[in-house]
Amino acid sequence: MLKRYKWTWILLAVIIVMAGYLIYTGSGIGKSKLPVLGQVEDFSLENVDGKTVTLEDTKGKVRLFYFFYTSCPDVCPVTTFLLSQTQKQLIQDGVFAKDAEFVSVSFDPKVDTKEKIKEFADKFYVDYNGWYFLRGDDQKIRDLAEKSFKIGIMGDNKDNFAHSNIIALVDRDNKVRKLYNANDTDNVTAESLAKDVEALAKQ
Repeated sequence: MLKRYKWTWILLAVIIVMAGYLIYTGSGIGKSKLPVLGQVEDFSLENVDGKTVTLEDTKGKVRLFYFFYTSCPDVCPVTTFLLSQTQKQLIQDGVFAKDAEFVSVSFDPKVDTKEKIKEFADKFYVDYNGWYFLRGDDQKIRDLAEKSFKIGIMGDNKDNFAHSNIIALVDRDNKVRKLYNANDTDNVTAESLAKDVEALAKQ
């Protein structure tokens, strides 16, 4: 019987192997994961509602971190708009606030009161259920940016600030998984950011 149906059994075996391969690759099991680039250090900062927010408060969700100041004349508003478009996509996909959050941190506490930060954020239709806008001690924020995300911040006021325009992708366990150069508008889009956030949320 085996000899009689030899080619039938071989064909069946090939089909089973191919089906297994498609399931394997389609599920993402065989795909390489994002590397771990670092660990986010603990922080305690003030939100626009006056409440204290710590790293532990955001743990358990995939996050995008961004450092900015409200009087920034160029990249900060543009990048915050990019994040707002990403927020819109994640809301549509049912991920925002449930599995993903954003954390924007001002490094100009002398000027950026919580009221001024909220005024800035409101221009971008921020959903505060899943987007923190934080402020706090100047040096602690610079240390957080550099030690956790390798983001350099130089200068001491709006006239001489210089900073890396980086968005950081952080997983549920506070590990930094990817750094995006937000100036690279050809490759860093709302769609690409949302895709990476959603993929990481499924891991």
